[in-house]
Amino acid sequence: MEFKILREFPSTAVEKPWREYLTRLECAFHYDSPEFFLEPLWEGRKPFAVLAIENGRVVGVVTGLQPGKNLMCGLPSRPQISVDPTGDTQAALQTLAEGLLEASKSAELVSVYSWKFLELPAFAGLGFRRQELKGNVVLDLTLGADELFKQFTKDRRRNIRYAEKNGVEVSEATSDENIAEAYAVYSNWRERRGKEALGRTLSLDAYRRTMNLKENRVLLIARASGKAIATNIFRYFPGGWFESAANTSLEEFIHLKPNDLLQWRGIEWACQHGLRRHSLGGAHEFLLRFGGSVIPIVRYRLDRTWLKRNDLNEVVQEVGRDLVRKMPPFVEKGLRKLTGKEKRPRS
Repeated sequence: MEFKILREFPSTAVEKPWREYLTRLECAFHYDSPEFFLEPLWEGRKPFAVLAIENGRVVGVVTGLQPGKNLMCGLPSRPQISVDPTGDTQAALQTLAEGLLEASKSAELVSVYSWKFLELPAFAGLGFRRQELKGNVVLDLTLGADELFKQFTKDRRRNIRYAEKNGVEVSEATSDENIAEAYAVYSNWRERRGKEALGRTLSLDAYRRTMNLKENRVLLIARASGKAIATNIFRYFPGGWFESAANTSLEEFIHLKPNDLLQWRGIEWACQHGLRRHSLGGAHEFLLRFGGSVIPIVRYRLDRTWLKRNDLNEVVQEVGRDLVRKMPPFVEKGLRKLTGKEKRPRS
C-alpha cells in the first residue's frame, strides 16, 4: 500500500479509481470526492488530498487545507476522511497518516477530524492527541420525510406549521437573481454577527460561483411577501451524505420561524433525491429538536510547537471553563459579558 499527495484536481488516471472508490462507501461525502478541488472557497488556502492506494485501487482519502502553519483536515463539525469498508481499515489509515505527515512537513499544527465510528489509532500511534467532541445531529434519510417529521419535537413541528401559516415560502435558488437575493441576506448576517461570523466574508462573485456548483450544493431561500428573509446552504454527494453547511437570516423576520421551515424543506429535498444521511452540522438545542442521533466527532491533533504550546493553552482554557461552569449562574453570566462571550439564543 502507498500514498499519493495531490495539490490540484487529479488527472484522469487518478480520478477514475478515486471515483470508483466512492461507489464502495456506504455513504460518501462531497469533500471526500475530486470535486473538493473545485471549491471557490479554497482559493489561496492550499487544498490538498492524500490517497491510500493498493494495487491501483484507492482505499482511503483524507482532504484538507494548509493556508499557513496550521493544517486542517476538516472542522469540529465536518470530518473529511474515509476508508474502504471492504478492505484493511487499519492499513489504509496507517498509509493515510504517513502520507499526511509527509504533506504537512511545514505545519506547526496538524488537525484531523473523524466520526467516532471511524477511530484513527494509526494517527494516535504517530503522536496525534485524541479529543472527543460533541459531534453532530444525524438523521437517517432512508426512513423517509414523513417518518422523520414525526420524530421532530412538538415545538419544532409547531414552528414549521406556524411559518407556513404566516406565508413563509421556501424555494430553490435557480438563477443569478436568486443568488443575489440570498447574498444580500448573507451579507446582512455577516455584518450583524461581526467577530462571531467565523472566516472571511465571500465576495458576490465567489458566493455565486460556489452556489453554482449544482452537482453538490442546493441553496434554499425563505421568503415572506416575496422578500428573501433567510437562506440555508446544503452540501451533498449523490446517493450519500447531505450536510447543512450554512444558515443565515434577517433578524427582524426570525419570529416567522423561517429557519425551522428551511431545514424541513431541505430534509424533504434530500429524501426526494435519494440521499441517505443528513448531518445538521452541530448539536445545539435548535438542531436537537429535529430528532435523529448525535454522533460524536473525534479530533486527532499533532502539535509540533516548542513545549506543545497549543495543547498547553487548550488544557488551561478547559480548566478555566470548568471553573466558570461551577460558579453561580449570575457570576458566569457576568464573566461572559465581560469577555464578550455571551450565549446567544437560538431561533
